[in-house]
Amino acid sequence: MTAPSRQDLADLYRTMLVIRHTEEELARCHQRGLVHGACHTYVGQEAIATGVCAHLNPLDVVFSTHRGHGHALAKGMPPFELIAELFGRVPGCSRGRGGSMHLFSPEIGMLGTSGIVGPCILQATGGGYAFQLAQNNQVAAAFFGDGAVNNGAFHEGLNMAAIWKLPVLFICENNQFATEVPFSQASGIPDVGRRAANYGLPGEEVDGNDVLAVWEASRRAVERARTGGGATLIECKTYRTRSHAEGMGDFTYRTREEVEAWKAKCPIATLKNRLIGGLGFTAGELDAIEASVVVLVRESREKAEAAPPPQPSDASTHVYAEPARVVAEKPADPNARQITFSQATLEALTEEMATNERIFVLGEGIGVRGGNFRTTAGLFEKHGAQRLRDTPISERGFVGLACGAAMAGARPVVDFMFADFVLDGWGEIVNQIAKMQFMSSGRLKMPVLLRGCIGIGHSAATHHSGSYYGMLSQVPGLWVAVPSTPRDAKGLLKHALRCDNPVLFLEHREILQTKGPVDEGDLEIPFGKARIARAGSHATVVAVGRMNHLCLAAAEELAKEGKQIEVIDPRTVSPLDSETIVQSVRKTGRLLVVDEPAGPCGFAAEVAALVVDRAFDHLDAPVRRITGVAAPTPYSPVLEQTVLPDQAHITQALRALVEE
Repeated sequence: MTAPSRQDLADLYRTMLVIRHTEEELARCHQRGLVHGACHTYVGQEAIATGVCAHLNPLDVVFSTHRGHGHALAKGMPPFELIAELFGRVPGCSRGRGGSMHLFSPEIGMLGTSGIVGPCILQATGGGYAFQLAQNNQVAAAFFGDGAVNNGAFHEGLNMAAIWKLPVLFICENNQFATEVPFSQASGIPDVGRRAANYGLPGEEVDGNDVLAVWEASRRAVERARTGGGATLIECKTYRTRSHAEGMGDFTYRTREEVEAWKAKCPIATLKNRLIGGLGFTAGELDAIEASVVVLVRESREKAEAAPPPQPSDASTHVYAEPARVVAEKPADPNARQITFSQATLEALTEEMATNERIFVLGEGIGVRGGNFRTTAGLFEKHGAQRLRDTPISERGFVGLACGAAMAGARPVVDFMFADFVLDGWGEIVNQIAKMQFMSSGRLKMPVLLRGCIGIGHSAATHHSGSYYGMLSQVPGLWVAVPSTPRDAKGLLKHALRCDNPVLFLEHREILQTKGPVDEGDLEIPFGKARIARAGSHATVVAVGRMNHLCLAAAEELAKEGKQIEVIDPRTVSPLDSETIVQSVRKTGRLLVVDEPAGPCGFAAEVAALVVDRAFDHLDAPVRRITGVAAPTPYSPVLEQTVLPDQAHITQALRALVEE
């Protein structure tokens, strides 16, 4: 057993004091109204963050939960940056965007805390994956409460970390209550550490109020992680002696006597007694350490109080990567070789994986098998299992892993097979991936590519036919691409693999084998630039994916009648090239929007509203829409065709629109 040095002991004592005095100062500031939102203090649990982070270097990373002040301070965050954050001031660690529950400081390896229970477990797993891929000997740690161990993220994260032997520390701070629900009422077994055995992981259960016990267990776990031994689960049994959040009632679910009994087990007082009692420190030495901490915290609070708030103009910066990647699309070569949509996307992925070792793919059956739709065919033989990773059926898990991996420097590609399965990872996409660049003020990038097949066909029924791009495009921070041609598929996928924004890349299954001219060599198409698929002057029709093909066929039919229809392919739903659409309508005076999903609150409604807002005076007829029927997708071919827009319907609507 390795014992901490005298300096180690002094550092442990000082770190716990920094946490305690900062938290008590924040509690007073909350009462003064300086903390505008929630304030979840770490009082009583100081030994855990202190003992674990003592073994982490600046390149190791920490992912935490809503009670993350102590983790941030133990990882090296100055109290001033934490206090300023809770005051909502510019010098705060998250620039005033996060408050108590959202603390970001990538500069010290503090990769964020979350107000949602569980994501930190998956993100740390992803951080470990990125480090294993890079072979850089770094470690990721997740801190979470006892409530999180009953969340699916716990199972999915520990399972993936175990089967891939990832360098991760899972630190459960069992403080007895998930908000106000006792652990004894939320778990069928009384301990957490023993659950590790179910995943084939080593697990430990330690006194979370004994910083030396935490220090020693963490030392072993970090050494195991750095030497390829994989992950460890450590349960630290502790107690929070303040309420769940400042200002909340505390004695409806626990008693004053219980709280006072745990206060008597104070981790700081316990260490102080041991330092004086047999570890060679004097009371004067320890008093001097505490006096310096008191001054540090007071000065930090004063400085934070004097710091300026953010400017209103900062409210919408860093939603997307800044500066944006700028690229010009080269002219299409109509004489280029003809390949299918599927071949085009595979070509793009193959070329990018050959030049960027940070890219890896996650999904079910994407390894040796090459994907259900041959999206990764042949790549396993070139790159092996680590970069073409077949996953358990754990959509939430591997989406959360992808988020953490991107935060730690990798470039993950998640292959969902069908976009319907995206919904199982919805929380990780919306609450984590989409918001990470904004919450970190652009200091963390989120180059995650999420791809899957969309669309109705082949009697796939209701769980394999969804599109969802209208819903996904409502989420700030996400880009959504819906290409309709092989050339666009290759060029847009290349851009998705080179930009720093999270991208939903949705491929309509009914056009995967459609052939078209695709340039050989490098081809990158920027997002937010629509394509005029067919020029015309009598009416404009806007559609993405398979519907664009039907609109082109309808336009061809109407051309025989002398009616020239302009067909616009937005290519990306977010960002949407509104200017090209508006300019077309100003020219033609008429608009039809065709969309496969149901109409309410969807893509067609957005385009219609855009044109009414910006080109109303140029309209010679009302804006028309054709959308799918608002019903789940049925199985029977007869019923399936009934809910879909078809070419005949589009042709009829365009003919009527031109004559209106």
